[in-house]
Amino acid sequence: MSETGKSLFPRLRNPSGIWQYTAFIGMVMSLLFSRLATAEQPDLRQTDERPNIIYIMLDDAGYNDFGHTGSKFIKTPNFDSICREGIFFNNHYSGSAVCAPTRCVLMTGLHSGHCKRRDNKATGNLKATSNGLVFLDESDLTVAKHLQQAGYVTGGIGKWGLGNSGTTGSPDRQGFDHFVGYLDQVHAHNHYTDWLWKDGDRLELPENKDGQQGTYVHDVLEQETYAFIRQHAAGDKPFFLYLPYTLPHGKYEIPSNDPNLNHYRDQPWSQSVKNYAAMVTRADQTVGNIMALLKQLKIDDNTIIFYTSDNGPNKVHAVELGSGEPFRGIKRQLTEGGLRAAMAVRWPGRIKPGQTNDLAWSMIDVFPTLSELAQRETPKGLDGVSVVPTLLGNEANQRPIESIYFEIHHPFQQAVRMGKWKGMRFGTEHPMQLYDLSSDPHEDRNLAGQNPKIVQQINAIMKREHVESPFYPSVKQPKKKKKRKQ
Repeated sequence: MSETGKSLFPRLRNPSGIWQYTAFIGMVMSLLFSRLATAEQPDLRQTDERPNIIYIMLDDAGYNDFGHTGSKFIKTPNFDSICREGIFFNNHYSGSAVCAPTRCVLMTGLHSGHCKRRDNKATGNLKATSNGLVFLDESDLTVAKHLQQAGYVTGGIGKWGLGNSGTTGSPDRQGFDHFVGYLDQVHAHNHYTDWLWKDGDRLELPENKDGQQGTYVHDVLEQETYAFIRQHAAGDKPFFLYLPYTLPHGKYEIPSNDPNLNHYRDQPWSQSVKNYAAMVTRADQTVGNIMALLKQLKIDDNTIIFYTSDNGPNKVHAVELGSGEPFRGIKRQLTEGGLRAAMAVRWPGRIKPGQTNDLAWSMIDVFPTLSELAQRETPKGLDGVSVVPTLLGNEANQRPIESIYFEIHHPFQQAVRMGKWKGMRFGTEHPMQLYDLSSDPHEDRNLAGQNPKIVQQINAIMKREHVESPFYPSVKQPKKKKKRKQ
């Protein structure tokens, strides 16, 4: 045996040598199994696989509006199927508690203390806005721009809300090769309309035979979705398809002959609530059709699907359907009911099926997550982190999420999720409310008085993460008194 061999395998001249040899073999086997385990979940950058990405976001569906989360009424077989075939996150949060800032957080990877749009309408410097609306600038970096630069074909179908036609915030100037839907969030309140936007131009729609003026828009969005997937399924580029569908946001309208209404006709609810429930089921039906199409086109295994909602429910659905359960609060409130969003993710062969995960993360983490999926370096300055390690079962490599920050401005509120703790306050001068979500997810017991150090930590986070915006001041500016004419 060579000298090298002697140094590697000590002679068994005494019992201690046996332990040395055994320890060495154990070390080698441990290293071998460690490498084999790593090989089961390779770093995405070490493979040629860049998945197609589909991100589906419903509008105003509550955390408990899905069968998997415990709804007693609403049928969502396809959300439930994705949970069985993938991973369900029970601590996932929206970007905000209302429409426009959630979309801004999702697109820019900046939380609502840093991003451009912090509420549906501005509370300050209204002269510099478009009827109170604040749009993205040309200089803003969106996840669509980033994926477009990475070689993805980018599509958006649904409600945009971050820039109207002719502004720097329109989707064609924010990284989308293709967009069909509503640009203005107020226009999106009407599910029957005679026009939409398509790639920068007005798309005229025929009149509907259901006694309504215009076409039921979700019919159009469905067909545009299927057409985009078919067009790019066999292309030489992967695709990113953002689907911010308008269902089930009010007005609560659905064609009277839609079969999904049959599930709810005998319920003792108003017609509006029946329509809402049917709208959730109709949107879920579309998701099922998408999954069937992916299988038909043989791209199912190379497509990752995210399926969630943009904020908590309206009060009527929280009361009638338990849409926000098991949490307190509704849309426009930074309580858990206003912020918590059911999230299911599916990627066959890569995400282990049937998982429920407790990781607390939010829509600020979507940009870095999609960036890693696209094997592109994440831009500096984002507020979130990639959750790809958790998705792929490498939780030991998951970068910790120390805290999640939220603010909203009608009226001004702030909230922070930090581990098991949730801090919340209304206005900068109001006292902090503190809840232990591990034992009190309904936020009933304010523990601020018993935990001054935790309150101090969360106050520091609120102070650090809120950057003043001329459009959204944290303290209302006093109105200037008009000068008297002399």
